[in-house]
Amino acid sequence: MLKYSKVFRRFLISYIVILIIPSIGGYMSYRTSIAVTESISIENSVIQLQKSQEILERRMAEVEGLTRQLAVNPELNVLLNERGRETNVYGIWRTMRNVLTFGQTNDFLQDYYIYLANYDLVLTPGSSYRPEHYYEIFHYNDLPQAEWKKQVLEKTHRSEIRPLSAFVSKGAQTSVITYMQSLPLDSFNDSSPAVVVVIIDEKIIASLLSGLTERYGGWVHISDADGKTIVLQGKDEPYMSRLNADSSFDKGKVSQFYQDDLVITTRSDTNGWVYQAGIPRSILLENANKIKYMSWLITGGALFLGLLAGLVLAYRNSAPINRMLSVMKEQFGKEETVEQSEFDFLSGNIANMITKNKLLESELHRQLPLVRDAFIKRLIAGEFESREEIVSAAAQADIGLNQGTGYAGIIQINGYSGMDSVEILNELNAARLLVKQALAALTGPLPMADMGSDKMVCLFFSGSGESAADQEVAVTHIMENLTQLVLKEYRISVQAGFGSYFASVTEVSGSFEQAKQALEYAVYMNKKGILWNHEAQIENTTYYYPLDTEQRLISTLRAGELAEATRIIDAIFAQNLGERELSIEMKHQLIGEMKGTFLKLLDQKTFMESPLFESAKRRIIDISSTEPLDHIQAGFHAIMEGLCGYITNKKKDAHTQIIKQIYQYTEDMYSDSELTLYRVAEHVERPEKYISQLFKEVTGVNYSDHLIKVRMDQAAVLLKDSRYTVDEIAARVGYNSSHSFRRAFKRLTGISPSTYRQSHAE
Repeated sequence: MLKYSKVFRRFLISYIVILIIPSIGGYMSYRTSIAVTESISIENSVIQLQKSQEILERRMAEVEGLTRQLAVNPELNVLLNERGRETNVYGIWRTMRNVLTFGQTNDFLQDYYIYLANYDLVLTPGSSYRPEHYYEIFHYNDLPQAEWKKQVLEKTHRSEIRPLSAFVSKGAQTSVITYMQSLPLDSFNDSSPAVVVVIIDEKIIASLLSGLTERYGGWVHISDADGKTIVLQGKDEPYMSRLNADSSFDKGKVSQFYQDDLVITTRSDTNGWVYQAGIPRSILLENANKIKYMSWLITGGALFLGLLAGLVLAYRNSAPINRMLSVMKEQFGKEETVEQSEFDFLSGNIANMITKNKLLESELHRQLPLVRDAFIKRLIAGEFESREEIVSAAAQADIGLNQGTGYAGIIQINGYSGMDSVEILNELNAARLLVKQALAALTGPLPMADMGSDKMVCLFFSGSGESAADQEVAVTHIMENLTQLVLKEYRISVQAGFGSYFASVTEVSGSFEQAKQALEYAVYMNKKGILWNHEAQIENTTYYYPLDTEQRLISTLRAGELAEATRIIDAIFAQNLGERELSIEMKHQLIGEMKGTFLKLLDQKTFMESPLFESAKRRIIDISSTEPLDHIQAGFHAIMEGLCGYITNKKKDAHTQIIKQIYQYTEDMYSDSELTLYRVAEHVERPEKYISQLFKEVTGVNYSDHLIKVRMDQAAVLLKDSRYTVDEIAARVGYNSSHSFRRAFKRLTGISPSTYRQSHAE
């Protein structure tokens, strides 16, 4: 090793430098990656909290909107203004039926009631109570009944929110916030005719923030403008008190690290609520820590292996050189001879390089078609900066430019749009080769290159003394002959688009772009054969796709109304592409915006949770605006059919579950003479009218008929047992009157109960 130390050290230092340079770059990239990962994680957490805040404020705005609807409700106003009269039972019933169903579209409105002061009555969805009876079922832990009546029912409220409080609902312990509004809205006295009270379970609000608490294992705290807790998940009140009292915690910052948590703070501009979320640092920076660990592991391993490789390579590369120098010194015995031997060494290597260069030249000749193809693609893309560069590259590719003028065209093989299977691609390769051979037979050697699987670009350079008009006629004649030839000989249908005349090779790219537009227009208008750019009547008319049409389309698809959605799509196509003469660019923009509509629709929760989300998204993205219009329209139809089918099946599943609940409830409660459709609707927590229509649609019979059949089937079983009289059986199956029971039994079975019993006794 001492003998080779000088050369060895030089090689080793070179390898170490080579290792250090990328290591420095890798370290900088690593630091950047860590910083970006942390920034993205924090930004995503902030965005998620802000989205939860927006949803919560929108839900609370809907709660406030409910009170405004109730304030203008005529039936409720009639009840509010009644004085000194007997209880208006019918009016109260109509109010419960028509007014108290407003909250079925917002889960914040699942539990609310209206207190009528003149009747001293609490109206809830489906029932009415005296305050003391209501308090027995629903009450605050920290609020006695008298205090509850004083602070909630008998006091005037103006969009007032009671902070988070312990609450008992039907014997179950929970925590709620309470929204209170007096009616009418302009009540200014200490008491008001009515109070709307909305009880919002903390779990419902917390579900909007589950992404932060469940996904990250963090905590969420929402407080009102006075600092009173609205929602608290994941931590307790003492912790929040310590946090807000800590002077090191800056309440004005949106995000900051506090102890082991990233604390995100936002304040609502609407109601002054403060939203805070805490995410453990270890969870938030989990990806960053993985990057850090893997970066250090890979970098350390690479440096270690690199040093070992450097030692080995330095020795292996230095040893032959030193041995060669030793041989030269021993052979010539003089320093000059050593220098001469080094020259000979270099000469030998140069001779070797010349030999290899000849081999390379031979390989270049073999790869000349690839060089020509690359030249043509660079030329039509406009990548050359000067005419001289084009001429040099053309000479290298052995392509004659003639006068440097002519036409650029694109030939497309028809019938393969959107097909990309292996068999189709092989067939297209053969078809392109046949078309190229046929075109070369008609024109001689012609610069051509493939553009995708079904298109070819060809350049027609003008001959000496040939004008643009003469060449256009000649090219048209050639293409017509080509179209007829390949169709007759190979059953291949082609279309072609040609750009305008280029007066210099630097203008080829412009002619090529015009050829693309001409071909797109030919496909768009379904024009066969050759189409020149100046023949394409391209207008710049703006497309028609207003916002309300987009919203209607989204709404109908969410509702699963395929026929209506299809009508809207067909109307859009008819309006824009039938009554308007859109340009290719406008058509692309229209199709792009329609694709955007479908992508926005997929971002909604209903479709994001569906199994067809990824496939539908892929199909939307795969729609190409360059395809024929009927293909594009059919693509949208297929996507809509899939989405609406999913919605329809989802509705059917939900309906099936409701019908099962109704069947079971009827089986359990048929003996109750008070069992009505209203009671059933109350049990399944759906409107009575909705249940009536749903049961009829699914089963084909009215619920009342089904109830009678269940009761009569059970009565038939009891009639076979002589232990019970007909009157007892009538009471057991839910009839207060034996006469009504006998009439119903005979109407269903055709015979009286007594006759039925006698026939089975015999």
